[in-house]
Amino acid sequence: MKKNEWKDLTAEELQQRRQDALKELFNLRLQQTAGQLEKPSRIRELRRDVARANTYLKERAKAAK
Repeated sequence: MKKNEWKDLTAEELQQRRQDALKELFNLRLQQTAGQLEKPSRIRELRRDVARANTYLKERAKAAK
């Protein structure tokens, strides 16, 4: 996703994307330990997506105060 697309999401959508990314990240880590991971770069992408979602959620929480 591009930066503008992240900014356009609502707080609920950000939380949902964050939860989905965390679930997928967990599954990929299980695959990695079992030696079945096909695309290791996806772990990095998901970690960054979670960080982006957290950043935008915190920004919105600050703005709401």
